Amino acid sequence: MKADYPQSPIHRYFAGIAENTFQSELGVVDPPLIDYISDLLVRFTRSDVVHRIRSVTGRPLMTVTEMAAEAAERLGDARRELHRHIGDFTLFWAGVYPEALRKQDPSETQFSDYLTHGKRSYRIAADIETSDETIAESEILERLSDQFELCAYGLREVRREWENGSDEFGPGSILLN
Repeated sequence: MKADYPQSPIHRYFAGIAENTFQSELGVVDPPLIDYISDLLVRFTRSDVVHRIRSVTGRPLMTVTEMAAEAAERLGDARRELHRHIGDFTLFWAGVYPEALRKQDPSETQFSDYLTHGKRSYRIAADIETSDETIAESEILERLSDQFELCAYGLREVRREWENGSDEFGPGSILLN
């Protein structure tokens, strides 16, 4: 689960904002969890990663409902990876762009469903034993499940920081480099 791009400018940018937000503002001193969230932000800057899960026929799965149905059909590592992706997908949207969910469903039902699906999916992923995941990674997924709402709130604060342009380059500049 560790990123392949720890030295990229965008990774350093998101890691700095996430670390400051989670540790200084929210009092969450959990470096592995914060690293995971930073990596999530970097991974999800690419739309092909956001929608990388495909059905057995190769069609991209675009909704949480489709992904959950597909996860129910998979076993072992593939099931764990799909549930982890559902957790990541829901955390990203509920944390970074909650207004998009509320725009689709002003009654807050979809937002609440995202939180429920995300927490549940991270928990399932944490509980599935696989050949290539370590105990530490399972523990991170478990903490993401337990602290889902706090992590989503933290991501909203990270977004606020990057929109305010608190870095020396100005608003959005890292995305232009």
